[in-house]
Amino acid sequence: MAENPKKVVIDTNVLVSAIVYGGNPRKILSQLSAREISAVTSAILLAELTDVLAKKFNFNRDDILLIERQIKRHFILVYPQKTVDVLPDNNPDNRVLEVASEGDCDYIITGDKELLRLKFWNSIEILTASEFYEKLYMEKNN
Repeated sequence: MAENPKKVVIDTNVLVSAIVYGGNPRKILSQLSAREISAVTSAILLAELTDVLAKKFNFNRDDILLIERQIKRHFILVYPQKTVDVLPDNNPDNRVLEVASEGDCDYIITGDKELLRLKFWNSIEILTASEFYEKLYMEKNN
């Protein structure tokens, strides 16, 4: 277990990839289980995840409830107090920034192009799952 694990927001698209496809997103979740990182989420992001799994991937109710329980067990649930309007037109990805801010996160892990274009926001680095995993691996082995 890391002494001070990095705090991250794992965007819905990365969580879906981890659950449905595996790869680096799933490796990141395994780092969460090993307490190498600490993940932060909110009720809004959790609702988005369960909605996507049900509607786009036809997950049944029992599987969704199991995933929801696992996330609530392993993630820190925050309730953002401040609204962020960094991305235009009240983009739903602003909710990710709110969670990262409220959770005092070091990183946002996402596949969203608009978020990735920011690169940094309020000293929070924004990376793809592959970039984050490579960075975590490099830190671990140095």
